[in-house]
Amino acid sequence: MQPELHDVVVVGAGPVGLAVGRLLGLQGHDVVILERWPEPYGLPRAVVFDDEIGRAFQSMGLSDEVKAISEPVHDSYEWRNAQGRTLVKIPWELDRPCGWGTSFFSQPELEQVLADAVTAMPNVRLRRGAEVVQIHETDDDVLVTYTSAVTKQRRIRARYVVGCDGANSFVRQRMGVSMVDRGFFFDWLVVDTKPHDEADWAPPGWDDVDPVPQNWQMCDPARPTTVVSGGPGRRRWEFMRLPGETRDSLNDPAKAWELLAAWGRTPENTDLERHAVYTFGARWADAWNKGRLILAGDAAHQMPPFAGQGMCSGMRDAANLSWKLDRVLSGRSGPELLDSYTSERTRHLQYAIAMSVALGNVICVLDPELAAERDARMLAGGADPAKVLPITEQPVLGSGIVATAEGLAGLAGTHAPQFPVETAEGYTALLDDVVGYGAVLLTSDAAAAARIGETHRSLLDAANVRVFTIGSGGCDLEDSTHAWSRWFTDQQIACVLLRPDHYVFGTAATPERLTDLVHGYHAALAPISVAIPVPTA
Repeated sequence: MQPELHDVVVVGAGPVGLAVGRLLGLQGHDVVILERWPEPYGLPRAVVFDDEIGRAFQSMGLSDEVKAISEPVHDSYEWRNAQGRTLVKIPWELDRPCGWGTSFFSQPELEQVLADAVTAMPNVRLRRGAEVVQIHETDDDVLVTYTSAVTKQRRIRARYVVGCDGANSFVRQRMGVSMVDRGFFFDWLVVDTKPHDEADWAPPGWDDVDPVPQNWQMCDPARPTTVVSGGPGRRRWEFMRLPGETRDSLNDPAKAWELLAAWGRTPENTDLERHAVYTFGARWADAWNKGRLILAGDAAHQMPPFAGQGMCSGMRDAANLSWKLDRVLSGRSGPELLDSYTSERTRHLQYAIAMSVALGNVICVLDPELAAERDARMLAGGADPAKVLPITEQPVLGSGIVATAEGLAGLAGTHAPQFPVETAEGYTALLDDVVGYGAVLLTSDAAAAARIGETHRSLLDAANVRVFTIGSGGCDLEDSTHAWSRWFTDQQIACVLLRPDHYVFGTAATPERLTDLVHGYHAALAPISVAIPVPTA
């Protein structure tokens, strides 16, 4: 009897694995998610997502569900020194250009939202208590063997396997890829709590300093400490391990209460939900796809938490991978399209790691003299992030499905905004909710779309690109807030082609270059004229 055949097996049911399953399922693919643990892990881990990841949840059709379990940030993220003076103030606006702000959450609640979403889909199955023990790849498919409480071993086949199985990934081991390590290691005690009250989250004795924001960092060489939300009704503290302390001595509930006591937290006013010592590292796999095996999330990379980009980077993996895998599975692109997943995401990921390490090097200062020098430099900069934080390159995708031709590549590889638009029927919403999931070609020139002839229409259809004009008077979408008009003007462009993951393929300064965008995108997708044979059960 032949093992059952599926399009994709996802190994691991954390946020990234569930997101991959949801995104592929929405495109009609047959997905099985295998999770080794029989029950969801019920304690907090990741706690923050940024505006781009909020937009990714929107693409999954989960905006309302995610907003219901998260706590948006209404103020800034600050770093204070030991005396309470502000070293840097980073604005976290509630509404950023892509329509979302930064939010805090409890991971078990987020995972429940995602798990509910995938289990409600007839073409996605979530199997818990299923530990993958063997992967055998052939030219046509992958044979996956897993064990469960019901049966000693079970085998299923898949056209692709996506490993979202964490830092000790079995899929990564099977791929035989190596890790690039930045050698950045610090131990921190992470303490998650449920306070009984709402309090000023400053340490006692800071009555004479400005009130601290909801989320902040105490850059005290005596003990660098992070104080942030853990989602609605929760607070998180992170305490750096000091020289002379062992991991075991730090990873103790009595030690957690001792450290919390300095912040006025006791068993009488606070529940201790979790404590765990983490070794923060900075590393990534040198290849994220190999044959029919693919990595995403912590299986592909790990980073320090100082920029809040750990889970966010994994969700970017899911968004980048899913639309490309959809094209390959549906026979519209060749498998070489998947190579752009590694090249694009590796470069973008290294930005997130470099930023996290740079921030960590500022925060994790234990020498009082060096800390005083740091404080003086940052105070002289007036708390301006551009003046006092390490300068790093802006995040952009590596080589792949991004325009390189002169005149088209100005914004290529950057994340696009999604300002509100209004339809002819008077419906107003953020762009993605109006145009739906997929690639779109936007132009501010109503006459530009009229120049698209039959040949280019066929290329757009083959690349699954829909065309919309944005503006006023005769346009498909009304720019009711004028935000799109300002953006097109500021960027000095007339057209922009957005990929399904909302990254810019390319832009054109004039309507006449619109057809060049169409040609370039179609050619970059590794299109095939004959469908790839699909293995049969």
